[in-house]
Amino acid sequence: MTCFRSRWALLLLLLPTAIHAQEAKIQCPGDNTVEMRYCAALSWEQSTDQLKRKLPKRRFEQWQEATREVCPHAYAPYKDGTIYLQLVVGCEDRLNRALLKAFQPLNDLP
Repeated sequence: MTCFRSRWALLLLLLPTAIHAQEAKIQCPGDNTVEMRYCAALSWEQSTDQLKRKLPKRRFEQWQEATREVCPHAYAPYKDGTIYLQLVVGCEDRLNRALLKAFQPLNDLP
């Protein structure tokens, strides 16, 4: 019974913190490394979903294989840094968006 009470006490202590954390909305591009990484991942998800709808399954898989090899290689000097993952995800997102732009009709290009 003591263990059960301890869990409830812990939950009650952490609940206000969790609620407060959910109230704060992240404004992209973010103010710190964690927020910037979140924003980069969100942008990557969006471009990846768009590409999934444009490319046949096998071509999409090949594209992902290529970007997953090229981007880590491009940012290898930063591999031990705190922003490495953010750089790699950002690279993959930029390549996705470059390919998506190629699908636009020429008169729609900026």
